[in-house]
Amino acid sequence: MEKKTQFYIDGKWVAPATPNELDVINPADETAYATISLGSKADVDAAVAAADKAFLDWADTPVEERIALIEKLAEVYQSRIDEMAKAISMEMGAPIKLATNAQAAAGLGHIKAFIRSLKSFSFEQPLREGAENQHMIYEPIGVCGLITPWNWPMNQVTLKVVPALGAGCTVVLKPSEIAPMSSMLFAEFIDAAGFPPGVFNLVNGDGPGVGEAMSSHPGIDMMSFTGSTRAGIAVTKGAADTVKRVALELGGKGPNIVFADADIQRAVKAGARHCFNNTGQSCNAPTRMLVERSVYDEAVAVAKEAAEGTSVGDPSEDGNHIGPLVSQTQYDKVQGLIEKGIEEGAELVAGGPGRPDGFNRGYFVRPTVFANVNNDMTIAREEIFGPVLSMIPFDSEDEAIEIANETPYGLASYVQSGNLDRARKVARRLRAGMVHLNGSAQASGTPFGGYKQSGNGREGGEHGLLEFLELKAVSGWAPSE
Repeated sequence: MEKKTQFYIDGKWVAPATPNELDVINPADETAYATISLGSKADVDAAVAAADKAFLDWADTPVEERIALIEKLAEVYQSRIDEMAKAISMEMGAPIKLATNAQAAAGLGHIKAFIRSLKSFSFEQPLREGAENQHMIYEPIGVCGLITPWNWPMNQVTLKVVPALGAGCTVVLKPSEIAPMSSMLFAEFIDAAGFPPGVFNLVNGDGPGVGEAMSSHPGIDMMSFTGSTRAGIAVTKGAADTVKRVALELGGKGPNIVFADADIQRAVKAGARHCFNNTGQSCNAPTRMLVERSVYDEAVAVAKEAAEGTSVGDPSEDGNHIGPLVSQTQYDKVQGLIEKGIEEGAELVAGGPGRPDGFNRGYFVRPTVFANVNNDMTIAREEIFGPVLSMIPFDSEDEAIEIANETPYGLASYVQSGNLDRARKVARRLRAGMVHLNGSAQASGTPFGGYKQSGNGREGGEHGLLEFLELKAVSGWAPSE
């Protein structure tokens, strides 16, 4: 069994203040394959002290030198990307093809995108033409506490760590204790790239032991958190007494509006596959499919076929299958919500409770489709975080928009229509931070984030960089005429 019980603090691997070992479980077979240690407030104090000590020198480091180190990080990451993919697959169950081509690749892609953003960003500029006397200076906010989730570990670690370091901040990272091994590997990459001691620090731990200590720590100037809305609320409350900046990327319940003039076969099949991707463990997944009533029965049949055509398999094997859920807790939650859907009268079209045929262990679930769902049902309102699609009929454009927006979340929405003008009009009326029209993907550097209880702030590209910067306005900069 691999033992990784140390933390990375002040440029060194150090023992925890108090040993508190935790097994890391492989979700495919439910066995422990590694051990970490959960940290405490004392470990957070040590990491914050190191970050604080390193901050002024790092903030004064020319941006070109910071970029050069991030470019070296990208080189190290690229050279060890297969290790990263394997670590992600083992810790959270992503099939190795997905772990390589999407999970690990996303981390490298974000590093490269932030390098581009840093090279083009103007850290100092006049307020406007004709007001050169007013000088705007973007400065690093300070020591940043970063808490990342288990479902897309390197996607989220790089979306936080890289812009923070590029901006001139120093950081303390707490990855998910469920899937910590990829972040431990990332710390090795940081070390190999040659970042100065204290600029990047990692402390493993759980929410009550380390997350709360970070959120309330007077030495941390900003918290950036990705995870559940419940935990995001706790981070915000913990940060309130020190009035630190808080950036949140939280849950979602993405509506996918399918109009009758769309290519029903293509749109529904793609929407179902997107819902099932990563075993449904994505906050921006299109989990509510709203379909115009005249094509609803056809759409249900296509979704049923898509679910039944989605294979479930061992994450270590190559292929396009989906893997297990991440943990026993997540498995029990998803099973409970599937049972709740049946209990509340939704029509089970595909999948259902229990493991797929051929599995007697591992947190594997059946790709599931419910039809005749209404927006008052639990499965239409709660974020399931599993491969479960809820299909809801609608009669008019206004009704579709009303159903789509009737949720506490507002992360990603999707619109499928043969009429692009209508799709654009609907996009303007959806209360979501991101809208995808007709299966379009986001370009590199597109801001990621949501409205309402999906959080605040944006990640990615220039908008993600701005999250870690303070704006200082200096008047009298230029000599008066």
